[in-house]
Amino acid sequence: MKLFSVTPSKLVSVLTICTIALVGCSSQFNSNLRKVTYPPEFKYTEKADLSSDMHRLAAQMALLEVALGMPSVEAKNEPELQREKVLKALGNMSKIASNLKAGDMGANHPFMQDYMQGFVSQIDEARIAASLKQPRYFAAGKVSGGCTNCHKVNR
Repeated sequence: MKLFSVTPSKLVSVLTICTIALVGCSSQFNSNLRKVTYPPEFKYTEKADLSSDMHRLAAQMALLEVALGMPSVEAKNEPELQREKVLKALGNMSKIASNLKAGDMGANHPFMQDYMQGFVSQIDEARIAASLKQPRYFAAGKVSGGCTNCHKVNR
């Protein structure tokens, strides 16, 4: 009794389908495959772009932490210099985070939709507090822990 009969045409068909699937799933052809598999309004964020922006955000976070730890009572211009550095880091972080924020139509990183808007709001709050006549850096300190909050939830 023959359970499986393998003919050359069946073998060629299976190999062709496997080859197409393998080529379609390779990183070189992913963008073409996404055109067929995702709806047109879907915003796909490449991992390299996301990593690059996240690294830029981390660099600004490090600058913010250095700026928050720098006040010196001896020098008269130190508080103003500190404020400038804090505001510059927060401004850069706001731009990067706004860039990372997912669009309304969906994205391949759904947690970005949940947490990025709140993070951008925290940054804006910190910028306002730091730009007051008597700058307040408590909100900026909270922003510096914002990455930990999101990544702890999403890892």
